[in-house]
Amino acid sequence: MAKRNPEVKASNRTISERLLALATRFGHTDTLDKYTGEEPPLRAELFSADQMEEHGKNLAVAHRLAPGPAPDRLLARLADNEDLLIEVCDLLTTAVSANRRVTPAAEWLLDNFYLIEEQIRTAKRHLPTGYSRELPRLASGPSAMLPRVYDLAFEVISHGDGRVDAETLSRFIAAYQTVTPLKMGELWAIPIMLRLALIENLRRVAARIAADTIDRNRAATWADQMMDVAISDPKSLILVIADMARSSPPLVSSFVGELVRRLQGHSAALALPLTWIEQCLTETGLSIEQMVQMGTQEQAGVQVSISNTIGSLRFLGSMDWRDFVESMSAVEKKLREDPGGVYPRMDFGTRDRYRHVVEEIAKGSPLSESEVARKAIQLAHEGAAAAGGSNAGDDRAAHVGFYLVDKGRVRLERAAKAGASPVQWLWRIGHRARLFFYLGGIATLTATLTLALLAEAHRDGVVNGMLAFLAVLLVLTTSQLAVGLVNWIATLVVTPRPLPRMDFSEGIPFESRSLVVVPTLLISVEDVAGLIEALEVRFLANRDPNLYFALLTDFVDAAVETLPGDEALS
Repeated sequence: MAKRNPEVKASNRTISERLLALATRFGHTDTLDKYTGEEPPLRAELFSADQMEEHGKNLAVAHRLAPGPAPDRLLARLADNEDLLIEVCDLLTTAVSANRRVTPAAEWLLDNFYLIEEQIRTAKRHLPTGYSRELPRLASGPSAMLPRVYDLAFEVISHGDGRVDAETLSRFIAAYQTVTPLKMGELWAIPIMLRLALIENLRRVAARIAADTIDRNRAATWADQMMDVAISDPKSLILVIADMARSSPPLVSSFVGELVRRLQGHSAALALPLTWIEQCLTETGLSIEQMVQMGTQEQAGVQVSISNTIGSLRFLGSMDWRDFVESMSAVEKKLREDPGGVYPRMDFGTRDRYRHVVEEIAKGSPLSESEVARKAIQLAHEGAAAAGGSNAGDDRAAHVGFYLVDKGRVRLERAAKAGASPVQWLWRIGHRARLFFYLGGIATLTATLTLALLAEAHRDGVVNGMLAFLAVLLVLTTSQLAVGLVNWIATLVVTPRPLPRMDFSEGIPFESRSLVVVPTLLISVEDVAGLIEALEVRFLANRDPNLYFALLTDFVDAAVETLPGDEALS
């Protein structure tokens, strides 16, 4: 027999020691139980789009909401998911570094871990503390005391084996809302809840991958020992097999499959441990071939789940959720019945602001959000009827926004039986008497500072005549300080509110054609050429058939009516 290279033997021994340490670290019973004790991946009966639509209606009938808020459990679960995913990634990285074979699903997890970390950061950013407490929660079932929309996300992922697509999701949510409408906050929460549910599914799949990896590492470690002993001291192989038997290895598909793969086809002495495995499996009614086949099927299922889940995470980042929310929102459908037809032609920011006002009013009203929107539309129709059908579109009271962001909001709150909060009452009082509060604040601060300084001067022995003179000086100086303080406080209290805007992203319609006028003075003939060139630049940068540009010119001031150079400028 040829002699083996000592360096190769030392290298193999080093790798075996590393793997033995790896098995000791991750093969501990507690660690393995941690992974095997995880819940199974979100995998239920696969539904088509039609079946998901019917399932949405059945869920809406079965769901019952719990009264009052509950503790926020989603953030804590997200942190646990992150910790476990990082731990599994470290385990797989160590196995790869030790030149151990990993499954295709493990490769998917490692190759896309940067994406998973990015999605976890996004979830943390879009899920502030207490956010989920404002969402309606389920009273019973597997998702009891969790947000209703989180359970919907679970159902979508479970019946798609981790795959989420726009059509199935839209039909599922639309079907659910034919029975029970979702709130605006729930519709906006769908993306983040889907992301949380997908990360939860990744955690469960990763736990299964980790358990299989630990079993494979354990099998590989025993196989390396047996192969080394079979070459160096075949008589002692029975002792190694006895040690393995005493350790009670888990006869699961991952352990059996890896051990068979490593030992099969080598020396005849290595058939003994395979025989022992075959005899042990006989007690369960299975064979080695069946176990290997089961392992292959499990690997394929896990690979499909993880690839679908990662693909769905990519889908969440590419979908336009603004269009999705508007297409699903009952409030949006109702507000589009604006009598003048103005609301549908507004930009997204304005429409979203209107919907948020409906949501805010509904929180203090016994009516639902869609009913509050219906009340606003009714008031707008009444305003249009009062203004007359011909010019209803030109009257403010005929536009639904008048009752949401303008003076008509009080009428809408009264119609919706919504009570204003103390903060809102103070804000409205301050808004009505803003000049009084502004000047009163300056006067109060001025008087307070002046009297405090005069009292200090009096204690220091300043006589009455000097106090009067000092009071005048102090009023002048403290008033300046008071004005600065009140102005600064005003910038904190009175935040700017954007004006409602129309959506002209696809061009300006004929009825909204506009003229951009640039006022300027004519100084010289050269300046005229420059003004015309600048006007042309503005036109070329804003090409629209219904947008026009013009110069509004005048001559510079002069002592007489006309000057010699005026004729050339005109």
